[in-house]
Amino acid sequence: MADQSALFTDRYELTMLEAALHSGIASRRATFEIFGRGLGARGYGVIAGPARIAKLLDRFTFTETELDYLERNSICSKETLSYLASLRFSGSIFAYPDGEIYFPFSPVLRVEASFAEGLILETLLLSVLNFDSAIATAASRMVLAAQGRTLIEMGTRRTNEHAALVAARAAYIAGFAATSNLAAGLEYAIPTAGTMGHAIVLAHDSEAAAFCAQKAVMGEDTTALVDTYDTMNGIRTAIEIFGPSLGAIRIDSGDPASTAAQARQLLDSLGATKTQIIVSGDLDEDAIKHLNVAPIDGFGVGTKLVTGSGVPTAGFVYKLVAIERNGERVGVAKQSEAKTSDGGAKTAYRRTRGKRAIEEFSLDPAAVIASTSSDELRELQIPIVSDGEAVIVDDLERWRRLHRESLSEFGPTHEILNTPSPLLMCRYIGPGTLGG
Repeated sequence: MADQSALFTDRYELTMLEAALHSGIASRRATFEIFGRGLGARGYGVIAGPARIAKLLDRFTFTETELDYLERNSICSKETLSYLASLRFSGSIFAYPDGEIYFPFSPVLRVEASFAEGLILETLLLSVLNFDSAIATAASRMVLAAQGRTLIEMGTRRTNEHAALVAARAAYIAGFAATSNLAAGLEYAIPTAGTMGHAIVLAHDSEAAAFCAQKAVMGEDTTALVDTYDTMNGIRTAIEIFGPSLGAIRIDSGDPASTAAQARQLLDSLGATKTQIIVSGDLDEDAIKHLNVAPIDGFGVGTKLVTGSGVPTAGFVYKLVAIERNGERVGVAKQSEAKTSDGGAKTAYRRTRGKRAIEEFSLDPAAVIASTSSDELRELQIPIVSDGEAVIVDDLERWRRLHRESLSEFGPTHEILNTPSPLLMCRYIGPGTLGG
């Protein structure tokens, strides 16, 4: 299957579409919203994916091969197949930009389109935002936990090839310095990093021979992997071969705190006072935080960034909040227990007062703007697709800068990292309560 396919969706989307075409509601103007109900123990989330969505929708069509599959398997009627054959998204989408901070119930994306067009996008939009934002949120918190130390994304071999590409993108937006993934370097112009693995050391007759081969092709300003055999002996051998101007050593095993402390002492005694220490191996936010007292200059993070281990889903849901009835757009909402909410499109703003910010969203923008000078507010939702055309260009440096600025609006980073309740940073202005 191609990298981009309109069939990256759930079957029930087409079942609902068929029913909507049959009943005549498919063409009604509708509003859908994406939001999350919670963040677990985390105080904030980070949006990633809207710019990717805009690009994906530029290529969103049902191909002849896909239509033939749907017909052969009796998934759609001829009427529905005819509709899909000519389908091109013609609506508009507004979203928090990549890198922006969000909280529970933040209306992070809004679709204004026909009911049918909005319906068919549900799975695609959720799959992008849920994965990308989960990675960006975890990466952002790792960056804060690292307190200025370098972070390199190294998770490519721990997930599938497509997920690895966008995980590198999300991590870079959130503040990681580089990725090991060359495809991400090509696609997104992310700096890449990587030198040698254990295999090249094991393949040589000795550790010294492996380091000599590395020095011949990479020079002294490189990173030597020193823990293939005995870490301290590996450090001695590395300095003997590369000299005291060796750029860095990487430690991928053992107790990183105690090993790094011993490594720093040994490097300094050998005159390699500027040689940095990079640590990798199943690191997560808590592990990085606990290593702040160790003499570590950077971290390579893989498994616990790009997989479900330590990276809970963003938990976004996609809900119809308004539909055209008798020529008027009316709000609609679920009323089931513990999942009640207000219908209608919500507008979101970031209000800044002094050194602290708070997010406010409401069915009535005037309720948010009331008694506030314009320079105290900024609107969070920006257009990414207008009348079917992408109106945003993916600019990772822009999103990266936006993320830093957005974080700074909420005060010292250690406070937002440890905020016990994200609801302290956002509020809903309007009738009723938000519940889901």
